[in-house]
Amino acid sequence: MRDIFNQELKQLGSDLRTMASQVATAIERAAESLSNGDIIVAEQVIDADERINDLQQDIDDMCIMLLARQQPVAGDLRNVISALRMAQTLERQGDLARHVAAIARGRYPEPPVPEPVLGLILQMADAAVRAGADVARLVETHDLDLAARIQRGDSALDSLHRQSFQMILDPANELSRQQVVDAVLMGRFLERFGDHSTSVARRMAYLVSGAMDLDAGLGAGANPAPASDDAGAASGPESAQA
Repeated sequence: MRDIFNQELKQLGSDLRTMASQVATAIERAAESLSNGDIIVAEQVIDADERINDLQQDIDDMCIMLLARQQPVAGDLRNVISALRMAQTLERQGDLARHVAAIARGRYPEPPVPEPVLGLILQMADAAVRAGADVARLVETHDLDLAARIQRGDSALDSLHRQSFQMILDPANELSRQQVVDAVLMGRFLERFGDHSTSVARRMAYLVSGAMDLDAGLGAGANPAPASDDAGAASGPESAQA
């Protein structure tokens, strides 16, 4: 039974890594569609979101099955609960990338907003792309130093978001009502993407150390408690990316 459980945990980790990678690709392509006015790329992001949703449902189903059938405890329970929560967060990030791409597609062939507002939104998009790539690496490596970096990066995104409001409200930029709406929405979507990246980072701290606080996790992360005495599948980065 333990061998079967370990294999199921490995599959759970593999699905989560795939999902994080797909979310990173989605936000990268959404930023590209915004920057280049590429309607084909925008539509690819929108279409790909269904695959992210399907993965999230698969992970949910597997986690519920493991909780009901295996009744995991300690580190094994942390693995399953962390995978469940991170998959939900990644699914929301996929939705946010789709929302950004939908705005880019809806305003084609014109950019959604003019300069200099567009330039600031693109800075936010670049920060979100970095966060998405970092989260994908974090799910792969369980590196709590990287988790702390993700949290710091979210502060920079929050600062850009505040700046965007000042720029949107500046009458010198002469935005139409639709452009104001688009700018506010894009800023919000990208800011929330960063918030969700931090949520994944904190969940990883919980998985590795049992603490949601990243500072506490960094103190415990070098020697995380194993999930069991007979298997490393639930705690090592190679086989338990939950």
